[in-house]
Amino acid sequence: LGPALLPTCAVLAAGAFAPVALFTESAKELGRITAGSARVHDLLNRPPLVSDEGDESVPTIPPRVRFADVSFRYEPGLPDALRAASFTIEPGETVALVGASGAGKSTCAALLLRLYDVGGGSVSIDGVDVRALPVSELRRLVSLVPQDVYLFSRSVRDNLTLARPDADDASVQAAADAAIVTEFVASMPDGFQTRVGERGVRLSGGQRQRLAVGRALVQDTPVLVFDEATSSLDAESEAAMRTAIAAATRGRTTLVIAHQLSTIRAADRLVVLDHGEVVETSTFDQLLTERGHFAALVAAGFGGPDR
Repeated sequence: LGPALLPTCAVLAAGAFAPVALFTESAKELGRITAGSARVHDLLNRPPLVSDEGDESVPTIPPRVRFADVSFRYEPGLPDALRAASFTIEPGETVALVGASGAGKSTCAALLLRLYDVGGGSVSIDGVDVRALPVSELRRLVSLVPQDVYLFSRSVRDNLTLARPDADDASVQAAADAAIVTEFVASMPDGFQTRVGERGVRLSGGQRQRLAVGRALVQDTPVLVFDEATSSLDAESEAAMRTAIAAATRGRTTLVIAHQLSTIRAADRLVVLDHGEVVETSTFDQLLTERGHFAALVAAGFGGPDR
């Protein structure tokens, strides 16, 4: 093989092996896709955690929510997340669940939304056990504003109307005004048609939370659940969220889970949980006066600085 042909042969050899390398990478990618598909297939074929066989209904007027001797554990062998917990939220009332981390607050929200079924006792809406309601009916009655807001790479309007895509412009505008969404949408280039990016990456934390409140208002359910919706916000965003929450809870039965004292103080009544048990129930000021479990939590720094 002459020196003049050596470079040519090297180039030809590299070109001949290029498809082999490409095939190897494709095989690796196919393996990853197969593994991912198997996990998705396994998830889709798991039996649901709750059955959907109910046939009852509840009027859409602000209903009474009742937890009666509710006990629950997430898995056999684990400690009870709730133990004989009982409390009532009257029609149109706002009740805040208070307690240290792990006390059972978010568990109460999950049981009301029927993400799980109770282990003992019952959760009812206007006297109807949530297990007797079709899941679609329960979603019509209860909406959630979570700490971690799920937004899609669609427009502001699309995200507001996620649970009610047929909402008219007047309903969307009214909800956006009440949730203080219009305030920041006005500065966007395409207004309500502006795309927010995957998981709302183009919005601030406070804007994402207000958009979640607006979504709940568009859905217009008679029961609202706020699960740490004001956590991890700066003082200005938290103040805006408190205003949005006040507008959202008006005329609705509301369950609030929060650590901020300013948010808790706005509730009509507090239910204090400790290790899954209800230990106190009263107003914010009365609980501080009684110097019980809630007062001890506040003295220990619960809620951080009152902003």
